This record gives sequence, C-alpha cells and structure tokens, in this order.
Amino acid sequence: MTDGSPTQAVLGGLDQTRAWQEAFYRDLHQHPELSHQERRTATAVAQRLSHTGYEVTQGVGGTGVVGILRNGPGPSVLLRADMDALPVTEATGLRYASTVTTTDADGTQVPVMHACGHDVHVTCLLGAAALLAAHQDRWAGTLVVLFQPAEELGDGARAMVDDSLSQIVGHVDVALAQHVLPMPAGTVGTRNGAVLSAADSMRVTVHGRGSHGSMPQASVDPVVLAAMIVIRLQTVVSREVPPTEPAVLTVGSIRAGTKSNVIDDHAVLELNVRTYDEETRHTVLDAIRRIVTAECQASGSPKEPEFELFDRFPPTVNDPATTERVRAAFAGHFGDDAQELPLQSASEDFSDIPNALGVPYTYWGIGGTDPHSYQVAVAAGRLAQDIPVNHSPFFAPVLQPTLDTGTTALVVATLAWVGSTR
Repeated sequence: MTDGSPTQAVLGGLDQTRAWQEAFYRDLHQHPELSHQERRTATAVAQRLSHTGYEVTQGVGGTGVVGILRNGPGPSVLLRADMDALPVTEATGLRYASTVTTTDADGTQVPVMHACGHDVHVTCLLGAAALLAAHQDRWAGTLVVLFQPAEELGDGARAMVDDSLSQIVGHVDVALAQHVLPMPAGTVGTRNGAVLSAADSMRVTVHGRGSHGSMPQASVDPVVLAAMIVIRLQTVVSREVPPTEPAVLTVGSIRAGTKSNVIDDHAVLELNVRTYDEETRHTVLDAIRRIVTAECQASGSPKEPEFELFDRFPPTVNDPATTERVRAAFAGHFGDDAQELPLQSASEDFSDIPNALGVPYTYWGIGGTDPHSYQVAVAAGRLAQDIPVNHSPFFAPVLQPTLDTGTTALVVATLAWVGSTR
C-alpha cells in the first residue's frame, strides 16, 4: 500500500485523534449508563459529531444518535456502535474505574459498568468519523454513523428502526459493525456467514397441587416435575439437533416453594437458547414446548404449562460478498493481524438495522486483551481462567492498541466502499 492511498492519507491523522480519544474513553468508562438511559453519552457523541461537520439527529429510538456526512456522489455506508453499559460492579482496579450506581427500569438500585466494551465501540467510531471528515478529498459518498442504545436488552436497534430510522438515513448501500473481544489487542477477525447466535429466553410456569411435605401423596409436586423437565431438556441438543449445527440450551433458573415442609403449587423455570439458523431455532423451541407439555401430562398437572418468550436477539449472519470485501481490505492493511474470527455463542441486535433497511452487512471482532498476557495464558492452558471475558467485572480492554485498531478497522472497511481520490 503506497503512502498516497486514501487509507494511508486518512489514517495519517490518527496521531491527532489519539489523545482526545483516550481521554474520551476514560471519561465514558467512568460514567457508564444503563440501557435506554444513555443520555450523557448521547449528548457527548452528538456534540463531537456536530463539531466535525455531521448532520446530527438525537433521540432516535429514545437515546440513539445518527450523524450523516454527505461528500458527493458515491456509496452510502452505515457504521454502528452501541452505547449502553451493564448492571455490574466493576472490579478492574483501573484508576478510571466506574463507581456509578443508578436506578434500573424496575426501580432497583444497581451498580453500572462498561463490562462489554461499548465504550470502546463509541470511542472508535467517533475517531473514525473525525478522520474521515478531516480527509474528504480522499473519498466520495455518504457516511452514516449510528450510535445505538440498549443493545444489552436486544431492543435498541428495533427502537431506532421503529422511530423512522429509514427516513433519517435515506438510502444505504452497506452496514458495518464491530465488537471488542477477548482476543489479543491489535488483531481483527472476520467471518463469513453465521458469526453470532440468535438468543431466546423462555419463562416456563408449570402447575402442580400444593400439600404438606409429610403428605406428598396428596400433591402434584412441581419440584419433581421441574427436575424431570430439566433432565429431559438435556436431550434436545444431543438428540434432536444435527451434530453439525451448533446449539445451546441452558436452564438458568428454577424457582419453587418457600419452605422445606411445604410442597408448592407451581414452579418457574427460565431457559436460554442459542442457535445460528431459523430451522434449528424452531426445532429447539418447539422441542421445549413438547417436552414440558408431556412431562406435565405425565405428572398429572391440573393446568396446562405457560410459556413466555423474552429477551430475544436475532442471529448475526454476515453477507458473503460484503465480508470478503472487508476481509481483503483488512488483509491488505493489517497483514497477519487480520485473522479468521471463531464462531461466537454470544448474541446482539445489530442485524435488526440492516435487515430493516434491506442492505447487506458484515460484523467483525477486534482484540482488547494485552497480547503478552494472552500468550502466557495460552501457554499455561489457562485462557478461560486468566483472561476476563465480556460481562465480567474484570473485563478491561487495554487502552492501546485497542482504540487505534478499532478506529483503523472502521476506516479501512469504510474506504473499501467509498475510497477514491477526487
């Protein structure tokens, strides 16, 4: 790649953005906000976008922000970052660690931490937006930068879509997004096809007949019923899903009874399902209903079970042509640091945006773990134990080269569509 290329010209300004990006990141990390409460973050984002020449629309989907930079005829590229934090008590020990507590949607006082790296995403996208705005002579087209609320709840993208997002952004040719992951900092990873799972949480209520603990013969024991359901559900993935199709079914919660000598009249199970295509998704969800219903009948339940789906996330399935274009751009710029991203079992709602707009998309990962610590953990066979993952109270991406890499990745990917010398 020559020094006169659009990519090198745009990234030549990274030395100027780095200082404010690092300061912005520390401030954002220290002041996290829960889903649908990202008002301070949104205001800071909007101010910086306005300062760099973007047309800014605030309050999209509640607290979402959209910035548009029109730079002549050419493709329109949408870049997305999520803004919300989690109800987690930070344990990183960073001097800019969060000590924030707030009231959640249920009125409960909770701690707040950027335990998933959304502060990295926001900072990198602002940096890329500033670099591209400062070098408009090296590209042509329209840049749409979208800062989304409430990814952690799975409804932030849809809220923006439902709030006239398509009218705000106009025509879009491609959508791009990234996520910081527990990979070595400085690396980027792409993947064709399925990259993140669909997620479905289900609340199941099964009914029994209450009785004294000393007279179980008079009861229909919902605890025993729930236990049989849990055991039987373990066969869904192993016996109903093809071995070549990844799937996860977890029973995360069972609640029944209040006292050792009282048999209650109901039990509540909460389940989580992860799948990568709609056919497998329906297979697993249908099997859960079938097994629960059958076990209730076998136990003589006096009422039919109740099923409630919640916290649903779509699958993230990268478009092949779009992904190949980004992969080639990453390989040309990052060299050996551009890698294949392993299939991820996590979920998120980014794909709701390009799906609603009817445009192809790709989603990639960037590393945020200190490379030396990562290699030591790998050599010791302690990767899972020693490297904090997203949502951990110890999750703390190293400041650099994480921010530089994430900013660079967004610029490189964008210029794969709009880069030209005008």
